Amino acid sequence: MPLNKENILIVDDDIKILELLARRLKEFDYHVFKAISVKEALFILKDTSMDLLISDIQMPEVDGIQLLRYTNEHYPKMPKLVVTGYPSVDGALEVLKSGAMDYLTKPFTKEELRIAVERALAHGSRHQISPVSKSFKTRGVGVKDMVGDSTAFHQVLSIIERVKDNRATVLIQGESGTGKELVARAIHYSGKYSTGPFIAVNCGAIPENLQEAELFGYTKGAFTGADQSRNGFFQAASGGTLFLDEIGNACLDVQAKLLRALQEREITKVGSRAFEKVNLRIIAATNMDLLEEIKKKNFREDLYYRLTVVEIKVPPLRKRKSDIPLLVHRFLQKYGMEYRDRLLRIAPDALKILERYPWPGNIRELENVVQRAVIMADGPIGIKDLPDFLKYEIDFPEEELMPLRDMERKYIKRVLLHTKGNKTKAAEILQINRKTLRDKLD
Repeated sequence: MPLNKENILIVDDDIKILELLARRLKEFDYHVFKAISVKEALFILKDTSMDLLISDIQMPEVDGIQLLRYTNEHYPKMPKLVVTGYPSVDGALEVLKSGAMDYLTKPFTKEELRIAVERALAHGSRHQISPVSKSFKTRGVGVKDMVGDSTAFHQVLSIIERVKDNRATVLIQGESGTGKELVARAIHYSGKYSTGPFIAVNCGAIPENLQEAELFGYTKGAFTGADQSRNGFFQAASGGTLFLDEIGNACLDVQAKLLRALQEREITKVGSRAFEKVNLRIIAATNMDLLEEIKKKNFREDLYYRLTVVEIKVPPLRKRKSDIPLLVHRFLQKYGMEYRDRLLRIAPDALKILERYPWPGNIRELENVVQRAVIMADGPIGIKDLPDFLKYEIDFPEEELMPLRDMERKYIKRVLLHTKGNKTKAAEILQINRKTLRDKLD
């Protein structure tokens, strides 16, 4: 297959149209991928980099507009072309607002299709950021996978932008669940070294007596069971990035060897005296207070200062609450398509609870809650689909605190508004009888 053949994904639930489009695109010398549903299209997009998406609008379960919105957020550089048999001015405007760059009405001629595809591909090629950036789309997680618009979030992005194209050692600090590994991957995959490997190592998951051998490798006979020589994580990450998560759990002997690796860019295998040069970037992360660990003699001060050439402090979710709606939307897209084959919505009152909860487990906890809600919900996610502990631990602003009688009155009015004044339905929702409701209204 020629290397310059563009990949085009076509999505249509009509098999005849799908095959016709595929046949014509192959005649134009494009490499074609076919999907008969949005769900199938998303599976293909996860595995293969596409140069153009061509989608129908009217499809069962999940329509083309939802696909456009999803791909516009997750694959913004990929041009989108829409074909439909139901033309209208309003429809065309909605398609263009959803991220498509062109709109073809069925039936269209072979020449019209060729011109539209060439124009879309030319538009896409003008907006590619770089060959390296295109490659990381299918190889790992980049900045595009990070979600947020708060000041704290943009401060993190600003540092990522400054360090992504150099080999400076970075220490990422933050609470558990804040996304420290995501930041490390963004540094690697958005920079010019993204063609090299990204090796993530959890130092806390390796027993102390094995840390040195796992990181630096060992020679045959170095210890019982070492029946052959083996490279470690440093050699595996050569030419790329070694991410040392939970660096505070590295034992002191390993810390000494890490210091030499950072200072001299060389390592020695367990059982060997020979030095091996290494060419890689080291990113470390911790949820510990390393300065406190230094005072306790648990962490080397000289290693700390070698690691903190650049520091990135990832804020906890409670310090970036304005990002919660964006994160919820991302997780609804992810798990809605995975479990329900459609994009789900969340009720405003349920979202308000998520915004007010302090999230001690940070983004990881939020994702787990949304995932559970998607599984449990029968329709749009409401308060009833959220775990009970959230409802009892939310933080109300001072101005919203009020006497119980006033709160009860306000809630009863809200229920009556919801039932359009139907007192029988309101009493059922409130779980009281009509007489009690009437007395409270009086």
